[in-house]
Amino acid sequence: MVFIKTELPGLIIVEPTVHADSRGYFFESYNENNFKAEGIDIPFVQDNQSKSSYGVIRGLHYQLNPHAQTKLVRVLSGKILDVALDIRVGSPTFGRSYSIELSAENNKQLLIPKGFAHGFSVLSNTAEVIYKCDAFYNKESEAGISFNDATLQIDWLIPAEKSIISEKDLKQPSFMNCKNNFVFG
Repeated sequence: MVFIKTELPGLIIVEPTVHADSRGYFFESYNENNFKAEGIDIPFVQDNQSKSSYGVIRGLHYQLNPHAQTKLVRVLSGKILDVALDIRVGSPTFGRSYSIELSAENNKQLLIPKGFAHGFSVLSNTAEVIYKCDAFYNKESEAGISFNDATLQIDWLIPAEKSIISEKDLKQPSFMNCKNNFVFG
């Protein structure tokens, strides 16, 4: 398992070691000892899974403190553009986003720490996404940011006329007007 730090502090790409042969493949998608060896000691308590069709954009979502969640995101089938936005006040990368293609083929995962908003767009016909969380879902702490806030300049790689957005996500506030109680450090 390889851990690759991104330019956004705390945001890490995880690439499992895949053992493939004529029968198929095997890999450990999560191994607590490997994570701890990298200084990542996160007690995951909940797994979430979704299936979406091409053009779906979900996000940008997060939970406020004290119910904030660290997420480990991966794709079971299909391909997505996974996006994390640093919303930690005082962070050297505050307001910057990071995008990565996650797919069933590349097996990459993205570890998204507390203080990031998260979203993804579906680039294949369908995609199944699973992510581990270190805190339980808490409806009262739910928050979000408009996926198409022009100040964020996120390219979801989906033409506007083919995008599928939930009613909830269409009503999210701008980055400048979002609820935020995260501080870097």
